[in-house]
Amino acid sequence: MEVILMEKLANLGDLGDVVKVKDGFARNFLIPQGKAKRATEANLKEFEARRSELERTQAEALAEARERGAKLDGLTIQITQKAGVDGRLFGSVTNYDIVEALEKLGHDVERSMVRMPMGPLKQVGDTPIEIALHTDVTTTITVSVLGES
Repeated sequence: MEVILMEKLANLGDLGDVVKVKDGFARNFLIPQGKAKRATEANLKEFEARRSELERTQAEALAEARERGAKLDGLTIQITQKAGVDGRLFGSVTNYDIVEALEKLGHDVERSMVRMPMGPLKQVGDTPIEIALHTDVTTTITVSVLGES
């Protein structure tokens, strides 16, 4: 199915690109979330009419994400979990725990923004974690996991 992208999406395209994607991806994710519209003549004309407004909205979102990224960059958060003698945690530190700790510090971050390629943290120590605030803006924070007996 061909769709018109209503915003910039990583690994897919920029605002206004007409891309071919699988039908299920378009029907179940892109279209319901407003990230794309079907590439019909009427939708193409409507998009061209609203193009400047959509570009301005994208620029504002990017500027806001950069501002939030500057506040988060280099931040260190501490999370305390029960741990054994060898430094292994009895549980794990997930993206939910990281978001909760950031909210206590006054930062509004969604769970889907926290990038943990190695999975949940299961060891005591410091780990750098990336936060993707926008498709063009990623920032790195340090999560310090402290053991509690």
